[in-house]
Amino acid sequence: MSLWYLALQCMYFILPAAFANMAPVVFKNSLKFLAIPIDRGKMVGGKPMFGFHKTVRGFVVGIGMAVLVALLQAWLYKYPATQQLSIVDFSAGYGFAALVGFLMGFGALFGDLVKSFVKRRLDIGPGKPFIPFDEIDFSVGALVFSSLAIDITWQVAFVSVALSLVFHIIINHTAFYLGIRQEKW
Repeated sequence: MSLWYLALQCMYFILPAAFANMAPVVFKNSLKFLAIPIDRGKMVGGKPMFGFHKTVRGFVVGIGMAVLVALLQAWLYKYPATQQLSIVDFSAGYGFAALVGFLMGFGALFGDLVKSFVKRRLDIGPGKPFIPFDEIDFSVGALVFSSLAIDITWQVAFVSVALSLVFHIIINHTAFYLGIRQEKW
């Protein structure tokens, strides 16, 4: 298998996590009743635990998007080309796909929370760059949690994280210049 095909497989594989990571930004002006900070304003060592921008809404829409993307991947799995592309064997059905989507979405958002916790301890404000952790937190979290349901090789993990780093920068810069995000990172 070529490195290019592995990269394509990894991009397809990490899609549920990528959508989970993007969903909180896309839905930031909706579902206002869920705009409750996850840390509820709690402080650790005189600093916010995560910050007001990490909300229940972000978790709900992020996990929901990851599940929807994984269900779409399971539906597309009936086509031979998609079966060959997919790292995940979705032949177990939609329940398994929903589980994979949940684990990837939860893992992506959990990874982001861990990174935010560390940033607050280091006095790095929300939206301020924390390279490379801003770019890979979601993919590392998704890989860790999805490994509870699927086997992930070190090659898939490495390429998925590397691609996350590159594409995260490209997507965030594009969103910044289109006026969707207020910061490039």
